Amino acid sequence: MNPFLSKLLVDLARKRLEKKQVNKPVSKKQIVPLVRRFQVELSHAVKEYFFIIIGVFSAGFGLKGFLLPNKFIDGGATGISLLLENVTSLNLGLLLVLVNLPFLILAYRTIGNKFAIKSIAAITLLATVVHFVNYPIVTEDKLLIAVFGGFFLGLGIGMSIRGGSVIDGTEVLAIFLGRKLSLTIGDVLLLINVIIFAVGAYILSIETALYAMLTYLAAAKTVDFVVDGVEEYVGVTIISNHHEELRIMLTEKLRRACTIYAGKGGYGKQGSSYDKDIIYTVVTRLELTKLQTEIDKIDRKAFIIMGVVKDLKGGMIKKKPMK
Repeated sequence: MNPFLSKLLVDLARKRLEKKQVNKPVSKKQIVPLVRRFQVELSHAVKEYFFIIIGVFSAGFGLKGFLLPNKFIDGGATGISLLLENVTSLNLGLLLVLVNLPFLILAYRTIGNKFAIKSIAAITLLATVVHFVNYPIVTEDKLLIAVFGGFFLGLGIGMSIRGGSVIDGTEVLAIFLGRKLSLTIGDVLLLINVIIFAVGAYILSIETALYAMLTYLAAAKTVDFVVDGVEEYVGVTIISNHHEELRIMLTEKLRRACTIYAGKGGYGKQGSSYDKDIIYTVVTRLELTKLQTEIDKIDRKAFIIMGVVKDLKGGMIKKKPMK
């Protein structure tokens, strides 16, 4: 790491520790783990915002290079914004912020403040890009507009999710309603978009609405490709020598329930084994970024297995936002 940045992190760690223990000297042994945590947070933040920036510029290209010049629409909050842009004199950048605002408030209450803040930053940046950046108009062929406009928009949405944020707030609404109703996230998103396309057919034309469906399908498939979908729950198995610290982090810091398995590690030709606790927890996909950051703070070498959980029945999964 850069020497200047390392010194900055050491000074920051020292100041934080001095505030906590006013009358006691701060030792190097106390500073080192805190600096390591700062390094993990910084490296993850850089990676996440890199994904978000790529996603925003990709979505901007899909909108201004394909959809906007040809009066096309898409699904979700972006589709609502495009519809309103067609029937009002308001700028699309402003509409993107206004339409997504209720979903961001919902995200703050149901997922967490860090996720909401990153999403606000992503949507604000997208609005700025759409307003100020001049992309070339690529084609006037309607089929190419629908397919590739959806592709670049889906790539932008997917990359933003990889960065721990959203640029289309309807995904947050789908997760919220999926918890309240006996519906999957895909069902909720489909229902929302059917309504949007129906309104689009009424306001614009049936042909435009049909092309919009094609755009939505291209975007949805691209999102699936980038982030393996936006399923509500992901099962995470963690194998680490620091299992007790990880358990405390999950239950006390992130406020998530977990199950501890008594396991044995096996290695070597002679089949040597040793006792090891295995942690299993279930989180939403949008919470994975936060979980991975916290695991790295404790054990960078932890073995993590993640798998999509399609259906859940019984038991209890906490729905409080992560701290």
